[in-house]
Amino acid sequence: MTIKDTLIYKLQDVLPQHALSGLMSKLTHCENKIWKNLFIRQIIKHYGVNMDEALEPDINAYKSFNHFFTRQLKPEVRPLVSELGAVASPADGEVSQTGQITNGDIFQAKGKSFTAVDLLGGDAERAEPFNNGVFTTIYLSPKDYHRLHMPLTGTLREMVHIPGKLFSVNTATTRSVPGLFAKNERVVAIFDTEVGPMALVLVGAIFVSSIETVWHGVVTPPTASTVMTWFYQKKKAVTLQKGEEMGRFNMGSTIIVLFGKDSVKWAEDFSADKPVKLGEKIGQVIL
Repeated sequence: MTIKDTLIYKLQDVLPQHALSGLMSKLTHCENKIWKNLFIRQIIKHYGVNMDEALEPDINAYKSFNHFFTRQLKPEVRPLVSELGAVASPADGEVSQTGQITNGDIFQAKGKSFTAVDLLGGDAERAEPFNNGVFTTIYLSPKDYHRLHMPLTGTLREMVHIPGKLFSVNTATTRSVPGLFAKNERVVAIFDTEVGPMALVLVGAIFVSSIETVWHGVVTPPTASTVMTWFYQKKKAVTLQKGEEMGRFNMGSTIIVLFGKDSVKWAEDFSADKPVKLGEKIGQVIL
C-alpha cells in the first residue's frame, strides 16, 4: 500500500466505528423539525439530491432525516426492465467492480481481493455454489435512493448477519483496506432463482445506522458478537418478484450481488465506474 492508503486504513481502524454510527443513528432519527430540516437541506444542496423524483418532495413531510433518506420514489422514474431474462439493477449507485468469481476470489481493487467464503460468513458450503460465478459491487452514495430491490424473482433460503468493522466504503477506502467487504458488518440474503442461487450482500459502513429487510425488519443494530443465521423453510417461504423491494440502508453503503457459474452474463456496457439506476438491465440470465 502507499503511505496515503496506509493512513486511510489505520486512521479509520482506530476510530470507535460502532459508537460513531450509534451517535449518527440518534441524530438521523431525531424528530426536531429545525434540526432535521437543516440536515436534509444541507444533504440535498451538497450532494445534488433530485427531489423531483421523490414520491414526497416536501421535506416538511418527513418526520426525521432517516425518513427522508429512505424516501420512496415515484414509480415512473425507475421503470423495471421488461425484457425476458434480463437482470435488473438492485439499486441506484455506481458500479465499483464487476466480473468473475475466480477460484473463489472476488476482485475489490487493484492488488486487493477477498474470498466468497469470507464474504458469506466463513461457510465454505454456503459459498461453493458461487465458485467461478459472477459478482458485482454497487456503491450507493448519499445522493442515491437507498432502498434495495430484487434483480430477479427469488425465494429466500437463508439470511446471515455477520458482525464486523464499519470502515467507509467510498472509493478511497476501497482502494486502501485489504478485504474491506469481508471485514465490514453485513447481512447476506440467499435466494433460489430460475438460474440457481443468488446472494445479495448488504454491506454496512461508518455512519450506516442500520440495515433492514422487508421480511425481518431491522437486522442491525444491535450488532451481534457472532454470526447469526436464519433459515426459511416452505412453511415460512418468502418469495419476492423481480423489482420488488427487499431491504434498505439507513445511510449509504454497498450491495454485492453473486450468481453461480453459467447462470448470468453481465451486459457489455456494465463495468466499473458506470452509474446505474434501479431497475435498468445489467445482465442476462443464461438458459
